Amino acid sequence: MARLDVNRSGEMEVFARAVELGGFSPAARALKMTPSAVSKLISRLEARLGARLLNRSTRKLLLTAEGEAFHERALRVLADIDEAECAVAASQAPRGRVRINSNVPFGLHHLLPLVPRFSAAYPQVTLDIVLSDTVVDLMDARTDVAIRVGPMRASQLMARKLGESAMAVVASPAYLARHGAPKTPRDLAGHNCIGFNFARHCDKWPFVFEGERLSLPIHGDATAGDGETSRQLVLVGQGLARLSHFHIGGDIAAGRLVPVLEACNPGDVEEIHAVYVGHGGQLPMRVRAVIDFLVGEVDLTRPPAIAVL
Repeated sequence: MARLDVNRSGEMEVFARAVELGGFSPAARALKMTPSAVSKLISRLEARLGARLLNRSTRKLLLTAEGEAFHERALRVLADIDEAECAVAASQAPRGRVRINSNVPFGLHHLLPLVPRFSAAYPQVTLDIVLSDTVVDLMDARTDVAIRVGPMRASQLMARKLGESAMAVVASPAYLARHGAPKTPRDLAGHNCIGFNFARHCDKWPFVFEGERLSLPIHGDATAGDGETSRQLVLVGQGLARLSHFHIGGDIAAGRLVPVLEACNPGDVEEIHAVYVGHGGQLPMRVRAVIDFLVGEVDLTRPPAIAVL
């Protein structure tokens, strides 16, 4: 049985903050403690558990296998404590920081325009938004909610679907005026096609032509590391790209981009989900507020709310 004079939640909070900030000194500053007090507390925690949780060096802290397991569970316990405190608070309003990771196109065109409305509805919640096309590990990146575009892979993450969006091959009017529009998918061999430079990306575009499903390799003089860069290259007339309507719908509606080869479009769609770590079915109110808000407010049938040119 645990001794009553051991503040286990306090130990967990100090340990979690040291891991989050990467050292005893920054954790001490954040918690208004001394570095030696943080060090002694974590050493006492390790002694009580009978396991080393951190490998210390002069430059950084590294979690051991036991430390990783304890850290994951400690975050869950601290989130549950926060949830319990919020549940009995007089206002019962969500509060605290929520880190959201989104790919660049969705973040720019759909997430950021919703921030003022969310902040007005939940003034005690602080959003920490990171836009990156790199797929992050939610635990490693201390991320509460991540936006994932494309097929969901098997994992222990929970997911809420935000919608789905059709794909289209597009070009700018200026590019088409110079080079003409491809009439069949095989005409793309004579066009500048902008692909992606992701390590796992395969630069082949799918089509249906004369009753046959095709997957054609594309070639060009530029590749992009994210969808927004690809969009910008198409807008300035560099070539053609295959992008999602949730990203370029506003450009098509405004005439800045023109779909081509629509008769050969196979009709595939990209699904968009909000994913998160499910804590046994329990989520902090601040995280649930973000997820429920996105599910209710994201509408991929409308053109993007902003157009970055």
